[in-house]
Amino acid sequence: MSDRQHPDDDGIRVIGSADDSDAAERALDPATRARLDRAADLAGRRRHSPHAAALGLRLSGVDRPTGLLPQTYPPSLSLALRGRKRSIIGAHDAIWGRERFLVTPVDLPVVAGVVEAPDGDFRSVMWRLDPLVIAEVAPLVATSATSSGAAASSPLADRGAPDRLGTWTPELADAVARLLGLLDRPEDIPVLAPLLAREVVLRLLQSDQAPRILAAGATPDADTVSRAVALIVDELARPWSLDELAARVGVSASTLGRRFGTVTGMSPLQYQKRTRLGEARRRMIVRGETAAEAASAVGYRSASHFSRDYRAAYREAPGRDAVRARELLAAIPRDGLDEADWAGLSTA
Repeated sequence: MSDRQHPDDDGIRVIGSADDSDAAERALDPATRARLDRAADLAGRRRHSPHAAALGLRLSGVDRPTGLLPQTYPPSLSLALRGRKRSIIGAHDAIWGRERFLVTPVDLPVVAGVVEAPDGDFRSVMWRLDPLVIAEVAPLVATSATSSGAAASSPLADRGAPDRLGTWTPELADAVARLLGLLDRPEDIPVLAPLLAREVVLRLLQSDQAPRILAAGATPDADTVSRAVALIVDELARPWSLDELAARVGVSASTLGRRFGTVTGMSPLQYQKRTRLGEARRRMIVRGETAAEAASAVGYRSASHFSRDYRAAYREAPGRDAVRARELLAAIPRDGLDEADWAGLSTA
């Protein structure tokens, strides 16, 4: 895939294109494609299922492209099962569809939007990652790899940060499709849901996204990053330094920077900037605040500094972008969205 550089302070790269996505879709093996067909069918038919929450699922859909909107993704596995979306996380800007998947190990500021809704029917699924399930399954995967003599090639071996988007295996696609299949058999949820959740985590730990899945588990590294994220979000206007943040979570600045980068794909201060800009944009769009009011609320002391960062992130001046976003939201018919979808678009 080719990368296209944006003139951004954070070095954002656009990774992939619609053509790349088509090629990756064609490269899927037949078994994986069949499982994803099944998952997409279930996501459409059972979108309003009252049983989705019991499985940790959120099924969403829109009938047209939405434009880019700031959101916060919880620790989760995200799928675009029909259509394509664009996601900007840290320095990575990717267009993708069902041929890939996204793992967010902690709460992450994401700028995302639907770019393609075939026949007015974009379908997506978000599955919340349970850190306790990950902590339970991960040692078993490591033990299995060690006992089989495959530790060096194990996905749990330290290989640095993986690609931002994950690559399907037939086993993972099968486990995800069977988890969604419980929406057709809600009477089986009490018995099978815990087993299938463990299987999905197992298959994720056997995928190229294993480091991010481990980072979402109940581990010391994950706890360090989660506490740093909570401090940044809870005191968003505070002018944190890396040393101060590291001291608050009980590690060195270099350790925090390394762990934070592995888990989130950005530094703590980049994370703070992205979160501040997303919250400022939300305040302008939803509350009608001026750019100066929103900038001050999230900790910017210089209007010109805020405007410069905002343009780098959203390619437009703050006030003009907020007006355009409000017009976009007003143009999306509510009958094309359920309440959860609308809340996500208008308040993210």
